[in-house]
Amino acid sequence: MNTAVRPRIRASAEGMGYLASTPRRLVTLWLPLSIFLIVLLFPFYWMAMTAIKPDAELLSRDGNPFWVANPTLAHIKHLLIDTAYPDWLWNTVLVSVSATFASLVCSVLAAYAIERLRFSGSRYVGIGIFLAYLVPPSILFIPLAAVVFKLGLFDSRLALILTYPTFLIPFCTWLLMGYFRSIPFELEECALIDGATRMQILWRIVLPLAVPGLISAGIFAFTLSWNEFIYALTFVSSSEVKTVPIGVVTELVEGDVYHWGPLMAGALLGSLPVAILYSFFVEYYVSGLTGAVKE
Repeated sequence: MNTAVRPRIRASAEGMGYLASTPRRLVTLWLPLSIFLIVLLFPFYWMAMTAIKPDAELLSRDGNPFWVANPTLAHIKHLLIDTAYPDWLWNTVLVSVSATFASLVCSVLAAYAIERLRFSGSRYVGIGIFLAYLVPPSILFIPLAAVVFKLGLFDSRLALILTYPTFLIPFCTWLLMGYFRSIPFELEECALIDGATRMQILWRIVLPLAVPGLISAGIFAFTLSWNEFIYALTFVSSSEVKTVPIGVVTELVEGDVYHWGPLMAGALLGSLPVAILYSFFVEYYVSGLTGAVKE
């Protein structure tokens, strides 16, 4: 064995052996992980507890605030039956899926054109697209509101579907640019020699290899669309057209009266789809991000 390799192997073995003892493993591994899990999962636990607590326990100072003595489903029943929460949930799903799909289509075409067609100024176009993502939505919604009103789209789902891509496409394009850059260009050259068109190369070669990047961009776009607040608050006013973030805040708060049980139930049910989505595709999400920043 090469003498230069032996010190590295020895150092690696010593590094792994550092966690062999129980006290070291407890302090350096399990204790930080436990703190991280508690901080991460505590909001979900608090929402779940509040959602099933009766009003008497919510307003009482006695008893254990971190536990429920007499659980009830009255708040969830009120949320699902006495409010338009099912409509809000459907609107959120429809708007998020539609905006995500439209953003991915535009981002794929833009990222492939910038990275592979090699036109003059492509690099500056890519930088400009990413800089567009840095513009705060709180500034963009003012001119967008005028455009939406003049097009007659105010107070409709289409207003959100068409405005959400304005902040989804820039980041998704930048992310896919980095991932397309990691795909060997020789594969496309071989396809061009065989007579394939650019669209055939994109559909049959590039996209199958860029599945982790597409999933990563899709999860990012879906999450932002699902949790978006400013545009939905500005462009939608009818209760039956509202999304979950807007409906829960505006319909379950009456002046200075906060219906904490239905509020926490709506927040919990609204956060579960995104959490489930991340749990299924977390590996693709991480690999897509690492592919995007490889260079």
